[in-house]
Amino acid sequence: MPALEIRDLHVNIGEKEIIKGLNLRVAQGEVHAIMGPNGTGKSTLAYTVAGHPGYEVTGGDILFNGTSILDMKPDERSRAGLFLAFQYPVAIPGVTVANFLRTALNARRRAIDSADKGVAIVEFRKLLREKMEYLKMDTSFAGRYLNEGFSGGEKKRAEILQMAILQPHIAILDETDSGLDIDALRIVSEGVNALRGPELGILVITHYQRILNYIKPDVVHVMMDGRIVESGGPELALHLEEHGYDWVREKMENGS
Repeated sequence: MPALEIRDLHVNIGEKEIIKGLNLRVAQGEVHAIMGPNGTGKSTLAYTVAGHPGYEVTGGDILFNGTSILDMKPDERSRAGLFLAFQYPVAIPGVTVANFLRTALNARRRAIDSADKGVAIVEFRKLLREKMEYLKMDTSFAGRYLNEGFSGGEKKRAEILQMAILQPHIAILDETDSGLDIDALRIVSEGVNALRGPELGILVITHYQRILNYIKPDVVHVMMDGRIVESGGPELALHLEEHGYDWVREKMENGS
C-alpha cells in the first residue's frame, strides 16, 4: 500500500532551520490532519514534500512507497502519485481549466508508459464531465482560464478537480480552508469527501478545527517548533479549538 513516510526530517530556509526532526506516516485510505500555530513549519513541510527548490533538506528522509524522493524533481514526485493543493493557487491567463488538466493527465500517463499518445480529446471531455458532475461543478467551469478571476472558493474547487482527474495516491491540502467563507468551505469539503476512499491518503494542514467538522480525520497531529509533538484522534482537534496551544507548550517545557 503506497504511503508517505517522513523520517527525522530537518529543513532549512536559508540559514534558518524550520523543521527540526519531524516524523510522520500517511498511508492510502487514511486522513491525517496537522494543526499548529503560525510559524511552526506546516507549509514548509508541504512544500518540502512537493520538492520546492527553496527548501533545503539537511537531514532525514522522505519516502514514498518505500523509495526516497529527495532526489526527485517536483514533476517526478507528482507523476509518482503525490499531489499538493496550494494555499494560494496561481492564475494562468490564456490556459483553460480543461487544457491544463488534459496536459497534466497526459504527462502522468506518459510517465507510466512513454509510448502512451495521451488521452483523446473526446475521451477526456467525457472524463472531465463525469468528474465535474461527481463534484457537483458546472461544466462551464472547464472553459475558464485557470484561476483567473476565480473567487477563493473557485480556486480551491479547481484544485479538488485536479485531484479527481490525476487520482494521486497521497494528497496534501495546504490550508485549503484559508480565505473561504462557510458556504465555500462546505462545498470544497464535500468535493474532498467525494474523492475520499481506500485509494487516496490525505494530509490536511490547517490552523483551525472548522474544516475538520467537514473532513473527518482519522488522526490529528499537533506541530510546534518544527516537529510533531502530539497526536491523537479527532477529539484532539476539538480540544485544541477549546483550549488553544498553551497546554501543548507547557507539556513541551516540562518534557512530558
